[in-house]
Amino acid sequence: MRKINHIGIPVQKPVSGEMYNEGMQVYLTDFTKSPNKIEFLRFDKNSWMPEKIQTLAHIAYEVDNLDGELENAKVLLPKTIVNEHLTIAFIEEEGIALELMQFN
Repeated sequence: MRKINHIGIPVQKPVSGEMYNEGMQVYLTDFTKSPNKIEFLRFDKNSWMPEKIQTLAHIAYEVDNLDGELENAKVLLPKTIVNEHLTIAFIEEEGIALELMQFN
């Protein structure tokens, strides 16, 4: 079952409170500090991240079984370990990117 966690919105200009994630080559804000659970993302111009993630808003869902969610899905970004508590992946559904988040 999917549970909405946050909404990610790509931006072109710096946003107050953004932090840099070197591995993903993106500046992002902490959605847990947003009353509307919004994460702003500003990508480096040479970012390797897929275009749909860089240019379109995404919905992030918490899932219990990330591997199961990835079966038969159109994967944009394979499973990526963020830290010891979180693994993510991005898939495409209905023409947009969805972030799937499994907390350990």
